[in-house]
Amino acid sequence: MQRFAFMLHPLSTGDVVRKFRIAKLMPDKVLERAFALLPPLKTSQITGIHSQHGETEGWFIACPLTPRLIMSMPQAYVINKIIQGGRLAEKLGAKILGLGAFTKVVGDAGVTVARNLKIPVTTGNSYTVATAIQSVREAALVMGHDLKKASVVILGATGSIGRVCALILAGEVRSMTLVAREERKLEELAAKVLYDTGLAVKITSDSKKALRSGDIVITVTSAIDTLIEPEDLKPGAVVCDVARPRDVSKRVAEVRDDVLVIEGGVVEVPGDVEFNLNFGFPPKTAYACMAETMVLALEKRFESFTLGRELRIEKVEEIAALAKKHGFKLAGFRSFGRAISLQEIEMIKRHARGAAILPAMNNNFELIPESR
Repeated sequence: MQRFAFMLHPLSTGDVVRKFRIAKLMPDKVLERAFALLPPLKTSQITGIHSQHGETEGWFIACPLTPRLIMSMPQAYVINKIIQGGRLAEKLGAKILGLGAFTKVVGDAGVTVARNLKIPVTTGNSYTVATAIQSVREAALVMGHDLKKASVVILGATGSIGRVCALILAGEVRSMTLVAREERKLEELAAKVLYDTGLAVKITSDSKKALRSGDIVITVTSAIDTLIEPEDLKPGAVVCDVARPRDVSKRVAEVRDDVLVIEGGVVEVPGDVEFNLNFGFPPKTAYACMAETMVLALEKRFESFTLGRELRIEKVEEIAALAKKHGFKLAGFRSFGRAISLQEIEMIKRHARGAAILPAMNNNFELIPESR
C-alpha cells in the first residue's frame, strides 16, 4: 500500500488544547510560543481510505505554528520548520506530502519545500478550486441566482486560488469584481481575464464597497483576522468562504438570516476512513486540499501535482475527474462548522425577499406636505 502525509498546523491555541488537554492550563500567548518551540510531530495515523480502484493510508503531521506566527516570524525559519515536517514524513514512509492552510502560503507556495525533500509535494489547491467552484454553482442554483445574470466578487483574487476561480467563472457570469491589495497584480489579472474570456472585470482594493454589490462572493484571502461583517453583504448573497482561518465573521451567522454562507472545499472521503484527529469536521469528511493528496496516493501519482502560485485550469479539471473516479464528493452545504439543510436555505431565501422589499417600499414612499 502506498502512503501519504499531510501537514497541518493549529489555526488557534484552541486547536492545541483540543489535542493536548493539559495545555488548557496555560495562557494563550504562553501556549502559542511554547508550542512553537517543538519540532514538527506526527499527530495521527489516517486509515481506511478505500475506493473501487485502490486504497491508501497516511499521517497527519503538525507544524507547531499558528497563522500569526507563520506570517510574522522570519520566512526562512518557518520554511525550515515545514521542511523538517517533510523529512518526518519521509521517515514514516510517505510517498507524497500535502501542505495545508498557511504552510502552503508562506514563501513560494511549496516550491522550496519540494526542492529540499526526496518526496513530491502538493498544496491541494487544484482540488480546492474544483470543489469551491462546484459549491458556488450549486449554492447559487438553490438560492435562485442565475450565474449568467449574477454579480460575482472575489476577495483575494490575485492569490493562486482566487486567480484561477476568476478565470473559470468569468466565462459564466454577467459581471465580476476582483479585490486584492496590490493594484498592479489586479490589473494584470483583469487583462488576462479580458483576453481569455472577453469579460471586462472591475478591480478594487476596497473590499467593503465591492461586497455590497455581490450576489456571489468567493473569499480566499490569507488574512489572519475576519474580513466580512454582517453589514457588508446584500440580502440573498451567497458567500463561499474558502479561507482558513475563516474570512467571514461568525457575527454574520448570528445577525444575518438573509444570506447563505458556505464553507468551500469540504468533501466526503470514500471508505471507512478514520482520521484519529478532531479537526472540527464530521466523520469521513475532510478539506479538499487534504483530499487531493489522498487522490494522488490512490492513483499512485507521486508527483508535485499542484505547486507554486500559478494554478492551471487543466490541473483543476484533471484532479476533479480523478476525485470523482475514486468516489470523493462534496459533503453537502456546511456553514460555520455545521451542515445546513435545504429547508434552512428556503428560510434564508424568504428572509432575503423580505429584506429586499423593505428598501423598495421606503424608496417609493412619498411625503405629502401638510396643508395650511
